[in-house]
Amino acid sequence: MKDGESKYAYKKKSAWELFSKAQLTSAFAFAEGYKTFLNEAKTEREAVRVIADAAKKGKKRIVVNKEKSAAIIIPGKKPVRDGLHIVISHIDSPRLDLKQVPLYQDSESHLALFETHYYGGIKKFQWVVIPLALHGVIVKKDGKKITFTLGEDEKDPVFSVPDLLPHLSHDVQDNKKIDDAIKGESLDIVIGSVPAKGEFKEKIKAAILEKLHTDYNIIEEDFISAELEAVPAFLARDVGFDRSLIGGYGQDDRICAYAALHAILDVKNPEHTVIALFVDKEEIGSEGNASAQSNAFLHSLIKELDPHVDVESVLLKSKVISADVQSAVTPNYTDVFELKNASSLGNGVVMSKFTGHGGKYSANDASAEYVAEIRALLDKAKVPWQTGELGKVDKGGGGTVAKYFSRLGMEVVDLGAPVLSMHSPYEVTSKVDLFSAYLAYLAFFKD
Repeated sequence: MKDGESKYAYKKKSAWELFSKAQLTSAFAFAEGYKTFLNEAKTEREAVRVIADAAKKGKKRIVVNKEKSAAIIIPGKKPVRDGLHIVISHIDSPRLDLKQVPLYQDSESHLALFETHYYGGIKKFQWVVIPLALHGVIVKKDGKKITFTLGEDEKDPVFSVPDLLPHLSHDVQDNKKIDDAIKGESLDIVIGSVPAKGEFKEKIKAAILEKLHTDYNIIEEDFISAELEAVPAFLARDVGFDRSLIGGYGQDDRICAYAALHAILDVKNPEHTVIALFVDKEEIGSEGNASAQSNAFLHSLIKELDPHVDVESVLLKSKVISADVQSAVTPNYTDVFELKNASSLGNGVVMSKFTGHGGKYSANDASAEYVAEIRALLDKAKVPWQTGELGKVDKGGGGTVAKYFSRLGMEVVDLGAPVLSMHSPYEVTSKVDLFSAYLAYLAFFKD
């Protein structure tokens, strides 16, 4: 300790300093499985399938809800009426969704395209001229479901949103605000250019329809009952000379989902009944029947655990970690962060007492008592952690699922990994922060 420095001052120590050599080795090994998870689970349905497979392999009880959310449950020594310990993460990410009638031919450019509607908060300019893959399901009128993935294998074709060359963009893009330069309706995906032979009004569209029917048994009307998502075709990779970072799509919030999954797989005989809950639709406000706002799934799980228990009483005694990411301090843009209260890569899992925007609007604001409890838990388990806030007060903000669970009377705090370039097609995280999140959730489940 330096002269004049109080031992009672709050100081951050990086996870690189706090972890032992053996723990750092474990963190790097843990990240290898995580990269595979990112590559295999680029949509919420795929994430549920991977999570379910892992749970069954680990002989854990899993309940799947509508193929888009899931819960892994381990009964505790104490009765359900004494409350649950829940870690909730979301498995959806920003992307481009195909519209219900997406296919059209552009006669001026002689190309066939899919129209899209972007999902979640994106910077639209980041989604042009990058390789995209199509993932999802098509449900035919007779109920037959076709699972669709194209663009991930190196032999697959990929898709892309075209952009204007700089020689011609001065008037239509360069002099506009970034958000206005590329419109949502212009995020259409190029899918083909070869015309069909024969007397067709739109020959390229006809050729695409013929190929879709021949290769996948899809007709144009089937798109109406489809969920097809265009996602980056990038593979998750190590970033940096020292390989300390991970680059990949969908790390908000699959980094926390992966950490929570492996934490609950490693739990045996917990004191309280523990649940790892994985939900959909967080990126668009947690709407829908597989989201955090749909209480029916959680209520049904509690009733299944103990049919005689009063659900509201159980919720009031339950404790929750909202396992969602926090924004890491971004080089070259540090002026939007309040650095004393900002998280950064490599400093461990981030505890955010509150989220929201402006005057804490639309936020869960965890109680001081619960924050102290989690703080003590992390220190006891020797988990590297830091505090975090999403930027300066008047610069912006954001939310998580925490508020929906606190409304039910549960104690809730946000605890997740920091992410660089959040909501972009290629986010960056730290291997030690991923491992810190895993250790934090494991300690919470065991407590």
